[in-house]
Amino acid sequence: MQTADKKLGLWTSTSLVVGNMIGAGVFLMPATLASFGSISLLGWVCSAIGAFLLSKVFAHLSWLLPAANGGPYAYSQKGLGDFAGFLVAWGYLVSVWCTNAAITVSFISALSTFIPALATNAILAIITGLATIWFLTWVNSLGIFTSGVVQLISTILKIVPIILIGVVGLFYIQWENFLPFNTSGTSNIAAITATTTLTFFAFLGIECATIPSGSVTNSAATVAKATTLGTLIATVVYILSTVSIMGMIPAAQLKTSVTPFADAAVLIWGHGAAYWVSAGVAIAAFGALNGYILIQGQLPFAIAKDKLFPTVFMQVNSKGIPVLGMVISSVFVSVLMCMNYTKGLVDQFKFLILMTTSTILIPYIFCTASYLILRFKLPFQSNKYLALAILLAALTFIFCLWLMIGLGQETVFWGFFLTMSSVPIYVFAVWKREKSESNSTFPKS
Repeated sequence: MQTADKKLGLWTSTSLVVGNMIGAGVFLMPATLASFGSISLLGWVCSAIGAFLLSKVFAHLSWLLPAANGGPYAYSQKGLGDFAGFLVAWGYLVSVWCTNAAITVSFISALSTFIPALATNAILAIITGLATIWFLTWVNSLGIFTSGVVQLISTILKIVPIILIGVVGLFYIQWENFLPFNTSGTSNIAAITATTTLTFFAFLGIECATIPSGSVTNSAATVAKATTLGTLIATVVYILSTVSIMGMIPAAQLKTSVTPFADAAVLIWGHGAAYWVSAGVAIAAFGALNGYILIQGQLPFAIAKDKLFPTVFMQVNSKGIPVLGMVISSVFVSVLMCMNYTKGLVDQFKFLILMTTSTILIPYIFCTASYLILRFKLPFQSNKYLALAILLAALTFIFCLWLMIGLGQETVFWGFFLTMSSVPIYVFAVWKREKSESNSTFPKS
């Protein structure tokens, strides 16, 4: 058992939330939103409200199940059973694949400042992306300590340029750049729905403090505070930087940019700034990809330990790393990155973040339902607190459904297909588990 001094405290837990939410994707987000106009700022506000609703759900779940390692997977399994837990875990795995593909795109876009051909030559971009994915897959096979050092440094480097540009950029805003308000060619409601769906991608990771709950000091209180505080910090950073960049760069120029933060830095500090900002973005993307590649091996390993996934994913190397699961996941990440490179860089990034949001919404919906079920099971609770729980769950559920609408038909189809394609894996895993248990109960003579 871990001693108290070796457990995670409030600020360490908060850094898990902030570090995972503020990923490389935010560096390309202003360009993605530019085609909608300044109405996209309302999308940020709406997605922030939804993120706070979900943070409250996870905060309450951490209080109900303070020692539940695995976060959303454990919560869904406890409230809804093995199948729901499996779908949540699978949805997470698919979302990690999509996230890693999107991060790779961000990394390539940052490198295009130093190698301009990466912005125009799809073949060169694909080769660079594949080399990065497989190099980091190899790095992560060397052990968690190596991955952790890379992650710590990159987390610091990725936050610095965002805060600098967000704060200093306020003094360089040209208010006419916020007009016209809606340039999407659709209604205000449709534009807000679309931008809320896009910006919510930046809040994925709300639940990160819940995953190692068993290793957190006073987890019931600490995880709840860290989840809420981390969401607040991310919201301020996101909205501040987006306002500054949209105010500095005209929409027509911004929507074609593959390095919006570097372009903003040039306006503030001159041409030399583009290189250090792009270097920071590249390092941030590199570090984020490093961390998520580690997760893409650990997640199927955790499911396999519960005998809900093929046992082959439990195989580890001499460093204790589930390399086979990591390699299989990297194959899928490579395919996702390559399959859509006929579109522009920003269009491809938009598709990947929508796919990620699509696959993660099912776990969020299941966790919300599980929260309500677990809440109803509590003895001696007042009608007031039960009513508040129902209201929170209802608002969160409505928000998730709204995001589903904003995803669009193509994305929902692919998200649903990827999620439900896991059912045969679950059926096979359960059949094999029951067969194994039956053989152990009735051994052959």
